Amino acid sequence: MAPEKSQEAAAESKATARPRRPKSKVEQRVETMEQILDAAEYLFSVHGLYGVTLKDVAQRVGVHHTLLNYYFTDKKKLYDAVIARRADVTVSLRMKALDDCEAAAEGGRPTVEAALRAFLDTDLDLYSQGGENWKNYGALGAQASNTPYGAELMDFHFDPVVLKLIDLLKKALPDCAEEDIFWGYHFVTGALMLTLARTGRINRLSGGLCDSDDFGAVKDRMASFMAAGFLAICRQKTNPDAALDLLALTTGPAPTV
Repeated sequence: MAPEKSQEAAAESKATARPRRPKSKVEQRVETMEQILDAAEYLFSVHGLYGVTLKDVAQRVGVHHTLLNYYFTDKKKLYDAVIARRADVTVSLRMKALDDCEAAAEGGRPTVEAALRAFLDTDLDLYSQGGENWKNYGALGAQASNTPYGAELMDFHFDPVVLKLIDLLKKALPDCAEEDIFWGYHFVTGALMLTLARTGRINRLSGGLCDSDDFGAVKDRMASFMAAGFLAICRQKTNPDAALDLLALTTGPAPTV
């Protein structure tokens, strides 16, 4: 009896199972677009804008190159779309983190390290936890920021969140010269871009002690290191008493013993 019941149950299940709904044209278009952007993102991150053709992208996706021409009239439009796709995500997350940092700070005046962590740690978490495609995007951003055309795109997409960080740093360091705040950011973004590039050079220099893919190790160190750098720059143009105040602003109040 048991085998018969089992066969009856299987037949009933098969009879009641609904056939999988075929994807609509809109869904197919969205899926194809994502495949194209993922493929282009990887290729651009390795070879740059001028080292990739639409045929290269089509070959990686496994479609005819005329399909690429249907979606994108030229390579730059594809490059722009790749940069724009994830820019809104990282900007929105960091802007919220910076807003939360400011709201939580006493008198709206955060510490330097808190502001930097809101900006840096949020981004590092995204690249480390978002999978290989996000890491490809990070490498692409690092490369793009060092080219004239890529820098234009960085300005367009990322200036609002960068200027928000600058505003918080000015509040955290009210006695610091404005030009020093901008130079400090210049050094911060340089370190961040090198990290996102994941060149593996630190692996070789350290004999394997450090790993350029270890975003957790970077997160543990970068904001603290850069906060101390802002203090050092500002200390040059302030008196010793002000420097001590800046130290407290950088690291927060010392714990009571």
